Amino acid sequence: MSEVINLSVVIPVYNEEAVLAALFARLYPALDALGVRYEIVFINDGSRDRSAAMLADQFEQRPDVTRVILFNGNFGQHRALLAGFEHCRGERIVTLDADLQNPPEDIGVLLAKMDEGYDYIGSIRRKRNDSLWRHVASRMMNRLRERITRIRMTDQGCMMRAYSRRIIDTINQCNELHTFIPALAYQFAQRPTEVVVGHEERFAGNSKYSLYALIRLNFDLMTGFSLVPLQLFSFLGIMVSFLSTLLVIYMGARRLIIGPEEGGLFTLFAIAFLLIGIALFGIGLLGEYVGRIYQEVRKRPRYLISAVLEKQP
Repeated sequence: MSEVINLSVVIPVYNEEAVLAALFARLYPALDALGVRYEIVFINDGSRDRSAAMLADQFEQRPDVTRVILFNGNFGQHRALLAGFEHCRGERIVTLDADLQNPPEDIGVLLAKMDEGYDYIGSIRRKRNDSLWRHVASRMMNRLRERITRIRMTDQGCMMRAYSRRIIDTINQCNELHTFIPALAYQFAQRPTEVVVGHEERFAGNSKYSLYALIRLNFDLMTGFSLVPLQLFSFLGIMVSFLSTLLVIYMGARRLIIGPEEGGLFTLFAIAFLLIGIALFGIGLLGEYVGRIYQEVRKRPRYLISAVLEKQP
């Protein structure tokens, strides 16, 4: 029987040729220093630069601890992580971004916390080196997420997290096309906790998360883990209907008592536009849920793998 792998480090890669050499130079020594049997699972998410070639070269240099999954297209970071989860073999799994914003040397901090009996370790960036708008947007989304889903994560945007084998096996049983992995793991965890880790400026390149991507991610989080948005809108619809009924009664009584008026025309337009706006928002929210159902019932594969580079036992 092959030796048990104590640690799997799962790293999605998308157009990171400018940073991969520095990542290799820091990651492997940091893991060697831990003194555990480990593997590193890189997932190339359809990179259009030299990332795939650099990963293949690294596999040739360290085939004993390196595995590379090559997608035949770009399927997104979360699906890349799911592919890594399905292929990793470690008793403990740590996820890490390739951009070196979270130092690989802090992996030991997460493992030390797991030694205390915790099965899911989230992370909090000690000092975020991001732009102001990302700070503000992150705080707003965190508060909205906590109120809607009741899932408490201090820093949902930090990729550096540790999972037990049991949680990963449970996640692998889920067949959702769109999900938010940290929140899913939080629901499956028996003893979750968080630790503080370092956060550095991006070594090279640009962030792959645009404002639109961040909004989509939070839509997946809210619609994938809660019906509260629909319930809130239903409550809003009841309130608007009630107030509209009172307004109609008032306008009817006023017409009977005072007679026809011209001065209230623009007020009626404003009220009509408000109600139309609320209705359109509700249709869009309902469409978000219906769209998720549509994508799930098609049962298309979450990703397609063109090759896996690994040393055969």
